[in-house]
Amino acid sequence: MYIDTHSHIYSEEFNGEIDEVINRSVEQGIEMILTPNIDSSSIKRMLDTAEKYPGLCIPMMGVHPTSIKEDYKEELEMVEYWLGKKKFIAIGEIGIDLYWDKTFRKEQEEVFLKQIQIAHQLDLPVSVHTRESFDITHDLIKSANYSNLRGVFHCFSGSIEQAKKALSLGFMIGVGGTVTFKNSGIDQLISQLKPEHLMLETDSPYLAPSPLRGKRNESGNLTIIAQKVAEIFNMPINEIARITSNNAKELFQLA
Repeated sequence: MYIDTHSHIYSEEFNGEIDEVINRSVEQGIEMILTPNIDSSSIKRMLDTAEKYPGLCIPMMGVHPTSIKEDYKEELEMVEYWLGKKKFIAIGEIGIDLYWDKTFRKEQEEVFLKQIQIAHQLDLPVSVHTRESFDITHDLIKSANYSNLRGVFHCFSGSIEQAKKALSLGFMIGVGGTVTFKNSGIDQLISQLKPEHLMLETDSPYLAPSPLRGKRNESGNLTIIAQKVAEIFNMPINEIARITSNNAKELFQLA
């Protein structure tokens, strides 16, 4: 059985097809789909999906760095409101993104620091997005110096040195479809780590693994990612499923 530790399965890209997509995922052995939030506009869809598929689709709460604009304080207030209203397994998806737009870099850093403070206060793990920003994000986490802060760098794409820095913080490495991309170098990076450091994810509907690259991704494709990781470590795929699922259950305190 597998756990997809990062999937936006609730997104509009699955409108009208969510039942079929979920059924395909279950048929592929996906036992849990962890769903990070994006911003205030995605909360209802995420929570409706979690209610429709209890125990399967399990929500996080946070605001994504690309959603940090002029109204960032209102977005943070919405996160805090929902955290006071319902139980979530993690704070996510949070982080820094300097790939698309650096206009609100200062605000992104402020919101990230606030959200890891919330995670510290609630003793929840974090799901961290870093695009063109690993070193900044790492330094912010380190400077906060919260002894109980833990989490995952989702869809990790950094160097082996950066991976070691992530591990030294007590964080996990999220492995998605990019590990199957021919020239991504993620396979060589992963080979220098241990399965005990890894969690599997799809980041659906994005980053579909080869040979589906460019198509809409879904949680059932996690088995393709698992197969690639199994090949990298020369291990049975069932063992990779067991180890990475146990990693996720331990980090997110899943039953």
